[in-house]
Amino acid sequence: MPGLVSVKTPPDASPLTISVPEAGSVSESRNSKFTSPTPKKTPSPSTSRSRPSPDRKKKSPESPVLDESSLDNPDLGPFLLKLARDAIASGDGPNKALEYALRASKSFERCAAEGEPSLDLAMSLHVVAAIYCSLGRFEEAIPVLERAIGVPEVARGADHALAAFSGHMQLGDTFSMLGQVERSIQCYEEGLKIQIEALGETDPRVGETCRYLAEARVQAMQFDEAESLCKKTLEIHSVHSEPASLEEAADRRLMALICEAKGDYESALEHLVLASMAMIANGLDNEAAAIDVSIGNIYLSLCRYDEAIFSYQKALTVFKSSRGDNHPSVASVFVRLADLYYKTGKLRESSSYCENALRIYAKPVPGTTAEEIAGGITEISAIYESINEPGEALKLLQKALKLLEDKPGQQSTIAGIEARMGVMFYMAGRYGEARSSFESAVAKLRASGERKSPFFGVVLNQMGLACVQLFKIDEAVELFEEARGILEKECGPCHPDTIGVYTNLAATYDAMGRVEDAIEILEYVLKLREEQLGTANPDFDDEKRRLAELLKEAGKARNRKAKSLQNLIDPNSKRTKKETKRWSGLGFRIG
Repeated sequence: MPGLVSVKTPPDASPLTISVPEAGSVSESRNSKFTSPTPKKTPSPSTSRSRPSPDRKKKSPESPVLDESSLDNPDLGPFLLKLARDAIASGDGPNKALEYALRASKSFERCAAEGEPSLDLAMSLHVVAAIYCSLGRFEEAIPVLERAIGVPEVARGADHALAAFSGHMQLGDTFSMLGQVERSIQCYEEGLKIQIEALGETDPRVGETCRYLAEARVQAMQFDEAESLCKKTLEIHSVHSEPASLEEAADRRLMALICEAKGDYESALEHLVLASMAMIANGLDNEAAAIDVSIGNIYLSLCRYDEAIFSYQKALTVFKSSRGDNHPSVASVFVRLADLYYKTGKLRESSSYCENALRIYAKPVPGTTAEEIAGGITEISAIYESINEPGEALKLLQKALKLLEDKPGQQSTIAGIEARMGVMFYMAGRYGEARSSFESAVAKLRASGERKSPFFGVVLNQMGLACVQLFKIDEAVELFEEARGILEKECGPCHPDTIGVYTNLAATYDAMGRVEDAIEILEYVLKLREEQLGTANPDFDDEKRRLAELLKEAGKARNRKAKSLQNLIDPNSKRTKKETKRWSGLGFRIG
């Protein structure tokens, strides 16, 4: 039975390591996890994995002189893959390894029996794709992996199922590195289907893949789907693992994150406490301290400030003793304490903790990633913005942007930072810079497949407001209309974000002289407030007054008949409406 394992990526792992398969049977069981997006270690037909001597590390392997006719030799493919492995081990670099791997795949293709799928070819293509990824050439890896997926035939048995599963998961990881979350999820789902067909629904390795897919769903803000997958993972591990196992702890930490995102703080707290107990039972004090930070975040959300401080201080003591005073984990706790003291009105303490965290991020210890630093200073910028220091907040966001600009898989994060910068520029009256920031964020969100999310709708609305200030009315209308289509579907017509877009669109129609359209929207908004939302909202009187002015200008009386939502949507609009859950972390103000 094949070991169709999840290609789970540890949170502190490097983005990619090139792994050239070793000799062995394709059907041997694989229970280990591999760093994404490295391919599974499917076997090489080579007979040995020789370790390079110290002399060989200094001297790269000589490139063999090969003509095309030699590719018909069935022994050449395994030999070339061995050369690729040796090129990497000797320090010769991935370019030479890529050359060998490409020639190996050509040899396997030419030597394959007619009409028979070659698993050696699929395996060599996985290796080629992994080397492309190590070089940052993710777009070139995608067609290679798509070709590799088409080689195996799952119906032929376990070996083919393993090759197909590995290909789909590796392709999903590659899309993820490009920020194309939706496409990566589709690949993971295909891989999971193949794994379930081969192993059954209750195999522990299926549980690992379910958790991996749940993490991808969380990244896409699809929390309901993520919760369903995580529950399935917990059920599988409860059968196959001991109580308080590390697998269960990982599942519960993910479930806590999902519950927190959905506002179910009590359930999140319960999962975190159980996960913490499991970590302590296994002697993992640093992991338990990380969970204490999460517990503190839940207490903070519940306004249980004393308990939050206790959890943060408990984690801080462990991190300082085990990792040192200047570790980024210490800085992350300082940031959480700064946020807590800001929310309790103790601004001096809040500023002090921000400064302490920034000192650590300014001189990071070896091994600290750019993503860690960027995440920390982005959180600090939000605190500075809240305490009315927009200049300092903007500097930190620009620094975070610079840290992430060349990092693969960070396009959505960069778009979020640019959107926040756009809001700050807008509030400062720097409308041209605001529009540029929003435009860049919108382009990245479109490219990464997040064109359905409510967050994308909010960014479109904010960009529309900037265009209004720059007197680009036609562009503003297009943005408001697209935002309306997204928010109506994802949030519903009664959501405050959707109402905000309605009123902005009505005002813009009025400015363009489209009075009838403006009246229609305002009548619908007032009807929503009167029948579903209530009239206590302070915007109600303003909207009522604006409608009365428009009706007077048009020589009409208010139509009390409820308008259908269908009648408010432009029948000629062909904009695509997408789907994802709300990303609410930036707190935009709707104009």
